[in-house]
Amino acid sequence: MSLDVSPQLLAKAERDEVDETEFVDTVRSSLPYAYRMVADLTARLGASTEPFADNTTPPPSEAERGQLLRALASDAIRGSLERHFGVKLAFMNCHRVAVFRPGAEQGQSYRKFTSVRSQLLNQSPEFRDC
Repeated sequence: MSLDVSPQLLAKAERDEVDETEFVDTVRSSLPYAYRMVADLTARLGASTEPFADNTTPPPSEAERGQLLRALASDAIRGSLERHFGVKLAFMNCHRVAVFRPGAEQGQSYRKFTSVRSQLLNQSPEFRDC
């Protein structure tokens, strides 16, 4: 299971009364490594003039790797994190996550990061099963 959803939030969802802030809080508590990764990258981006900030360090364990994969594979989680932090997320492999400023999708840096060429050049045997 991806998220530890409280009975109260589940009841709200059943009544179609979901508040995105509560959802993000659930993501923060259920997937702390992934949430912290996005928060830290967002802070780095905000403190720089670079077009993006990215992580190149593998997670310390498979549990943390799983958190990243669950957070970034879910449109709802990923979109909520993007709105919460005010960034555009990009995902290269099992740990290469990047945050871009909103609107960067039309820029050269984002297009290069998310290109087929970059994906191919960022391959290595240790990522085969990640």
